[in-house]
Order: sequence, then structure tokens, then C-alpha cells
Amino acid sequence: MKIGFCGTMSVGKTTLVNALKELPEFEKYEFRTERSKYLRDLGIPLNTDSTINGQFVFLAERAAELMSKNIITDRTVIDVMAFTRLAKSIPYYIADSFCQAASHLIYNYDYIFYVSPKGVDIEDNGVRTTDIKYREEIDKEIMYLLHKYNHINKRFITLEGNTEKRIQKIKQTIFSTYL
Repeated sequence: MKIGFCGTMSVGKTTLVNALKELPEFEKYEFRTERSKYLRDLGIPLNTDSTINGQFVFLAERAAELMSKNIITDRTVIDVMAFTRLAKSIPYYIADSFCQAASHLIYNYDYIFYVSPKGVDIEDNGVRTTDIKYREEIDKEIMYLLHKYNHINKRFITLEGNTEKRIQKIKQTIFSTYL
């Protein structure tokens, strides 16, 4: 099964992946988490400074993840699309073409969990921006894309609350489907 978490920065996506990694129900899964620091150190611009070349790197990572049989990842194609659409250096017509092509990967996910920023303070990890307005803009763009592409993958589930409540909903969603 291919499971992805999407959402704006600093909402707990990586925390969720790391928590699921510890649970026996997910022992047969591969786990992928944020590599932003590594990519930034390679010279790939992040956040509002992202370039189309950088976004292709991020998209390639997501596509490679989707080649795994069982994967849980803290980023999805939806995230890459949202950051591309809001990057200052990427003209809208290039971003639209990029997103159109990237959207064909969405159907590969069995579940995409949208992680809500509601009630979650932004944290500075030294890599991502802590600009609250930009965080809100990314969140709105992700919501727009989830609604736009809902016909492709109707398994978009919203997660709110603390980590324990989120994990409970993930397990309920995944395992109730197969009972």
C-alpha cells in the first residue's frame, strides 16, 4: 500500500511517519521522511525561492517512492505541486504545465492523508521558512489541489488533533477498509 501525508510545513507529517515506523502494524513498510536540509545543502533552493529544476528533483523523489510496494512518506505529489505553484521564480504557465504532468502520479497513492495545521504552532527546524502567511498560502493551495484532483483519488482523509488522535484515525481508515 502507498500512503502519503500532505500538508503545509510544520504540521507534524514527519512526526507521524516516525511514529508509524514504531508500530508493528506497519513493519512491512518502507518509510521516507523530509530531506530538505540535504537538498538545500546540495544547492537546491527551497520554499519561496524554489526553481523549476528544484521542483523536478522533488517530483522525482515522489515518483521514486511510488515505485515501492509498501511506502509511507511525509510528502506527496500534491505538496510538490503546491510549492511549484507558489514559487516566485516559476511563471504560472510553467507551473501549470508541471502540475498537469505531476497530477498523473496522484492515482498511485492508496491513501493521501491531509495533515491540518489547525492548532499546530510552526517550528523552526533551520531549513523551512517560518513565515506564517506563506504557511497559510501553501495550505490553501494544497486544499485547492486536493479538491481539484479528488476525482483521481477519492481517498483523501483529513487528520487533526494530536499525534495519538491522528494515528488512531490512520489505523481506523486503513484497517477498517480491509476488515
